[in-house]
Amino acid sequence: MDLKSKHKVNASFSMSSMTDIIFLLLIFFMLTASFITPSGLPVNLPSSKSSEIVLQKVSVTITKNLTYSVNNQRVSRASLESVLKKNLAGKEGIVVLHCDASVPVERLVEVAGIATALKAKVSIATKPE
Repeated sequence: MDLKSKHKVNASFSMSSMTDIIFLLLIFFMLTASFITPSGLPVNLPSSKSSEIVLQKVSVTITKNLTYSVNNQRVSRASLESVLKKNLAGKEGIVVLHCDASVPVERLVEVAGIATALKAKVSIATKPE
């Protein structure tokens, strides 16, 4: 009596379905990741109830010591307009202001005025409550 099966079962494992799942997960996490670039300088941002995520083009930081930085490079107050003009050339004009909560409002308005004179949109960075 011959009880052996004529059809043998292949015991190999195919990895093609696993690689498909891995690539789908990778694409999902890449698309759902946030595109916020944090400011590299320590600034105590004011808080607000509504916060909107803006893709940052040019970052202007004013610290509590009233030092100015454009894209994490320290600049003087007198050369701020020329540095902003150079950084906004050929790009979409979006300037994100990272101002310490203790900075006087006139400094914030001064930088915003320079940016709007250069035809740039101005956003103020805040931390959510």
